[in-house]
Amino acid sequence: MARFEMHNAEMAAMGGDNNADIFCEMGLMYATGRGCDVDLVAAHKWLNIAAIKGNDRAAELRADVAATMDKMQLAAALRAAREWMTVH
Repeated sequence: MARFEMHNAEMAAMGGDNNADIFCEMGLMYATGRGCDVDLVAAHKWLNIAAIKGNDRAAELRADVAATMDKMQLAAALRAAREWMTVH
C-alpha cells in the first residue's frame, strides 16, 4: 500500500486539476480500509491536505474522521500533514 500512496501523492503533488481529489480518495481509502488497514491518522492527514487544496468534501470527511480520533492521533495526523506540506 505504501507504493500506491507514494505514487499517487507524487502525481498529485505535481499539480493538475484533480490533485485535491486524489488526496481525498487517499484519505477515504485509509478511513474505510479499502485495500489497506484502516489508519485514521493517515486518513486525516490526506483529507486535511485535500481540504487545504480546496476540496470541500474532504473538509467534511476530515471532521467526521477527527470526531473518532483521540487527541494523540489527531496531533500525529496534523503533524504528518504539516510535514508533508512543508516538503511538497
